[in-house]
Amino acid sequence: MAFTFFFRDLPPLEHAVRHVVPAVAGRSKIKIWDAGAAMGQEPYTLAILLAEAMNQFAFKNLKIYTTDIEETFGQLIKDGIYPENELQRIPRDLFEKYFKGNCKAGHFQLDEKIRGTIVHQHHDLLSLQAIGADFCLIVCKNVLLHFQQSQRIEVIKMFHTALSPGGFIVTEHTQKMPQECEHLFEQVVPDAQLFRKVQA
Repeated sequence: MAFTFFFRDLPPLEHAVRHVVPAVAGRSKIKIWDAGAAMGQEPYTLAILLAEAMNQFAFKNLKIYTTDIEETFGQLIKDGIYPENELQRIPRDLFEKYFKGNCKAGHFQLDEKIRGTIVHQHHDLLSLQAIGADFCLIVCKNVLLHFQQSQRIEVIKMFHTALSPGGFIVTEHTQKMPQECEHLFEQVVPDAQLFRKVQA
């Protein structure tokens, strides 16, 4: 799903950042997976929030692995260049801190420090094959609503396997955790779809 924009649906991401940052303190590798990243606005929003919340040494250890079934988004995400009208919701101080004018008129490019956190690849969630393991956070907010219930359950089980012990997952606010998966997670805050992995 390609429809998204910077700083969209912030509360669950902000909750995730508040819980993830202390949980990963001292780690030499901090891995996050944004599944269904579209053109990159969501993972870049998350990267900016984390840059503000983490010290510079911890931030250097961060990698956000972005995936999408649409193959054409890869270069867009890698370049990190977006038209000005897509950046209006970003607080002015953060926009000035993390974006710079680009040679393409009316476009701005994300700071190299932020772009350096992103690793993108094409991926189909319905393959039920995780792109890796030991993720401290998985964000999947724009995809699950397009799946049948049985598919949704299997994808969430795959996410559970890919998370590190005590890792977190953020799902879209319109989708409740399927009953078949409730034993795998505990809801962290009552007003957002943020869950922590429960060990079997």
